[in-house]
Amino acid sequence: MTYTNDALSAFSYHIDETISTVAKLRAEHQENATVLQRVVDHMAKLFSRPWFIGAISIVIAGWIGLNLISATLGRHTIDPPPFAWLGGAISLTSLYMVVLILASQKREDQLAHHREMLILELAILSEQKIAKVIQLLEESRRDNPILRNRLDPEAETMGRAANTQSVLNAITETPDFTPA
Repeated sequence: MTYTNDALSAFSYHIDETISTVAKLRAEHQENATVLQRVVDHMAKLFSRPWFIGAISIVIAGWIGLNLISATLGRHTIDPPPFAWLGGAISLTSLYMVVLILASQKREDQLAHHREMLILELAILSEQKIAKVIQLLEESRRDNPILRNRLDPEAETMGRAANTQSVLNAITETPDFTPA
């Protein structure tokens, strides 16, 4: 299929508009973040980097190594085996990391919810538009003297926009879709 420049520019505009809308949603989400939320997001991103595992491993190995070398040389050790201070530090760090990750995830869930709502609204709007197109096609077929006029129950049914409340009720009444 060959596209004219007008068709390509209209298509590009449509895609650009969609991309801009999604980018705007993300930008608004970032702009509405408090300073604390931004810090939490930054720290969660920092902790999720592969090098962070290496850094923690080096710190732990260094802590253990320094304490073992100090004990071997007969010097005072800060944290003798079984390294209770190290265990406590790891536990405390783990607690903070879990809280940071949960807080960051909650914020990302808000963005996902906004995207989900946008997708749902677009799906409902698309369904209504498709129903209208089917109605117009059926009307055109009935009015066209070249085509024989026949009843098409499937097209008639598809030409009616779905009642979203009825669909929602049907979904929630279906055992496979009810939340556990």
